[in-house]
Amino acid sequence: MKILSTVLALGALAAASTTWAGGCTYPKAPDQMPDGNTASKEEMLAGQKVMRAYEDQIKGYTDCLKADHDAQVSKIDPKLDPAKQAAQKADLDKVWQQKNDAAVDEGQTVADRFNAQIRAYNAKKKS
Repeated sequence: MKILSTVLALGALAAASTTWAGGCTYPKAPDQMPDGNTASKEEMLAGQKVMRAYEDQIKGYTDCLKADHDAQVSKIDPKLDPAKQAAQKADLDKVWQQKNDAAVDEGQTVADRFNAQIRAYNAKKKS
């Protein structure tokens, strides 16, 4: 039953998201992950699949952000004063960097939580 719920969570992870910036879809972090102290090998492997899918979604989101950023930069009016062009680009760079960093930071936090469960699972096996 736990394996089924983990597999269902993978499907929900793929479907659930929030749209941010230029049509880029911000991935939703997994709601649950296996408890390394009690999970079976199959549950841990299913959790690993969920984490890989989430990491792929983070990568897709950050790639989309970069493409959106580059498209916006290319639309800066070349007739503007160079200082105004630079200011507009700096604003776009700042927004892109903040969104990118937030997604990467959240992805790392989720990965760290899952890695802690892997360590707990491995420690359980050794005892």
